[in-house]
Amino acid sequence: MIKTTLLFFATALAEIIGCFLPWLWLRRGGSIWLTLPAGLSLAVFVWLLTLHPAASGRVYAAYGGVYVMTALLWLRVVDGVKLSIYDWLGAGIALCGMLIIVAGWGRA
Repeated sequence: MIKTTLLFFATALAEIIGCFLPWLWLRRGGSIWLTLPAGLSLAVFVWLLTLHPAASGRVYAAYGGVYVMTALLWLRVVDGVKLSIYDWLGAGIALCGMLIIVAGWGRA
């Protein structure tokens, strides 16, 4: 379970970075060259999704919970936005959902 969770967090970071870099280019006047590492990051994101043994729909559903938590942590650490108790509570619930889904892999 820990390996799967860490893999999901790495996957979420690859996706967020792949989307954040073009956002910097388009919204913050960054260089168009940011799209090159963005494309590479999105390719890594897709590859990481293939490393899970469960059916793709279950992987995507479970991954969503980790993505919520990772996106909010990104918002706090990178963007410097203070998170509310509702942010933390929602992220915790989403992460619990991921753990429940992953715990059932191979038992259905």
